[in-house]
Amino acid sequence: MESHPQLNSVPHPVRTGWGSRLAKLSLAVLLFEGASGLAITCSPFHAAIQWSVLLHTLLGVAALLPLAWYCINHWLDYRRHALSHVVLLGFTGLAGLLVCSLSGLVVTWEGLFDIRTSAAWRQTHLISTFVTLGALLPHVFFSFLRVRREGTPAATRRFFVQTFGVTAAGLLVIGVLTAVYSGTRYRNAFPNDYSFLLGAKRPFAPSLARTDTGGAFDARSLAGSRSCGTAGCHEQILHEWEPSAHRYAAMDTVFQKIQGVMAKQNGPESTRYCGGCHDPISLFSGAKNLFVENLTALQGYQEGISCLSCHSIRATDVKGNANYTVTQPREYLWQWQDHGWGRVARDFLIRAYPGQHDQLSKRMYKKPEYCAACHKQFIDQEVNHVGWVQLQNQYDNWAASHWNHKGDARKTIECRECHMPLVHSTDPAAGDDTDYNRSPRDGKHRSHRFIASNKLMPEALKLEGWQEQARLTDAWLQGKTDVPEIRDKWAEGPIVKLALDLPASVRPGEPIPLRVVLASNKVGHDYPTGPLDLIQSWVEVRVTDDAGRLVYHSGQRDAKHFIEPGTFIFKAEPVDQYGNLIDRHNLWEMVGVRYRRALFPGYSDTVQYTIQCPASVVTASPQPKGDRWQETQHVEVPPPGPAGTYHVAVSLQYRKVDQFLLNFLFGETNTLTAPVTEVTHASATVEVKTTNSTDQGRPRPVALARPPRP
Repeated sequence: MESHPQLNSVPHPVRTGWGSRLAKLSLAVLLFEGASGLAITCSPFHAAIQWSVLLHTLLGVAALLPLAWYCINHWLDYRRHALSHVVLLGFTGLAGLLVCSLSGLVVTWEGLFDIRTSAAWRQTHLISTFVTLGALLPHVFFSFLRVRREGTPAATRRFFVQTFGVTAAGLLVIGVLTAVYSGTRYRNAFPNDYSFLLGAKRPFAPSLARTDTGGAFDARSLAGSRSCGTAGCHEQILHEWEPSAHRYAAMDTVFQKIQGVMAKQNGPESTRYCGGCHDPISLFSGAKNLFVENLTALQGYQEGISCLSCHSIRATDVKGNANYTVTQPREYLWQWQDHGWGRVARDFLIRAYPGQHDQLSKRMYKKPEYCAACHKQFIDQEVNHVGWVQLQNQYDNWAASHWNHKGDARKTIECRECHMPLVHSTDPAAGDDTDYNRSPRDGKHRSHRFIASNKLMPEALKLEGWQEQARLTDAWLQGKTDVPEIRDKWAEGPIVKLALDLPASVRPGEPIPLRVVLASNKVGHDYPTGPLDLIQSWVEVRVTDDAGRLVYHSGQRDAKHFIEPGTFIFKAEPVDQYGNLIDRHNLWEMVGVRYRRALFPGYSDTVQYTIQCPASVVTASPQPKGDRWQETQHVEVPPPGPAGTYHVAVSLQYRKVDQFLLNFLFGETNTLTAPVTEVTHASATVEVKTTNSTDQGRPRPVALARPPRP
């Protein structure tokens, strides 16, 4: 630029002076890039800022060669000029522009072709922008002052008018594009016929879940989980989530049937009680209302606890019953596109402008209190019309257990460490520097399979990857899952230990006293946990002789998948206000529990059997005895024979849903049954010694342990 008198002596013509079109275009580009870059850095998340990111990138790449050509020629024009503050500023700005251009190219490449952009490169791009503007703007200003003193302001006036005009036109384009498309237009409103069951101030009651606005959220704003797995982003996490309990929480056929019964009895509004944990998308969109099919929003039915419904929670309370507050996430342009240029632009925006996306990851997600919002449940007067009753409560179980050492993370085992173990990862979410035992580059993320105990639904619904989910669930229930990060503070072996206490030998016809001890070994809460009115875990005992003939059996299932009466079983029997058994998961009628049996972490339980060997069962009839039932079995003892051995095998079995409930929900011709997992087992042998006792062959009564009945 014509900034010094000495430049008139330059032996070649000035190609980059005030009248140069290339000079005007170059400065206009730099001003637009600087203005849009500062807006991207300093302004709140908005569609206009996203358009700025796109135009900033496109113009920056397109103008790279013209800018380079201008800088080379400008240097050739003035390279012989004596060093001054103007020249020094020019060289500083040129160096900053070089770094800014290179870092911008790297960020653009990462945004288009990588899984995330480097924070270091983005920071380099930002700092070099400030250096460039901080040097070039004074450089132009001082040059302008020199020209004014030389008495040639007309050229500079045209220069600045045209330059600022081009810059303003670029900014105007951003405004026009924003007006044309600024993302999905959400309808955050309740249906016109929406029933405010417990008042307008509590639109989602009896659920304790709420939005930060107090109003409805368009179902689309919390759905679209599949879009999280496009273009190499969270593909691995999406694959883990697809067969998980969080994904099928709303489409669970058992849940759908029970919700339908509840709606018929108490009205569709009552099912909002379930929605906060099972189907938040439908709850917050107002779909749990009159005349809505399945009481479920279209987007929510297939997603349950979607990516955004979980990651948009901003506050939780350990009261339970979905006591949390959710914020409607602000979307990126073309957020729900899964193909074409819209998806490419969306993915680029998330990577190159990740600030809003980063807000979906919060430190609070690590805390057990975050899980407590849903993994703790109660019924109160608003639901049963009687009073407060505690239901499943994994959080308080854990908090009071030996696994919780408050304030000492190195000794405490938390929810996510068990149910979201670290897995090898190529995901952008890999690495974490906020855990005591992790680093930003550890190449791992927390599994979003949320492995626990439900094999029924992934298989019944034939979800993506259900076979692997079932295999991992079996391994988890059997205590075979290795979690290296907690190996030094967790227990070894099965989740429940099983020990047998019985004599080494008996005489023919003599009963075998068997004591089975079950101890909670590595469970962070009650075993079993969850809705114990439908979950079943029971002890199965088999005694055989050397020939493999069955001598005694307890805990077997019949051809219709029912467990035989008299079996020792962990479960609960809730009742309604009239004392009737709650056996259809009709918890909205529950007022108390008449029987409950489960193992608290670190505690044990015992069941005793008296087994007559050798014997064959002839008849069996239950007889009342006080407040318990005793089953008397009449047996025949064969004549004495040679010494032998009896083999005792005891196992702990588990299934998610009892057969009575499945038949009630789906009809007596129902073929659906919950798969059974053998949690653990133990075996022993008892030697039978010959004897000449004359009382052999007489029938002997045998008392078997049996849970209490009303």
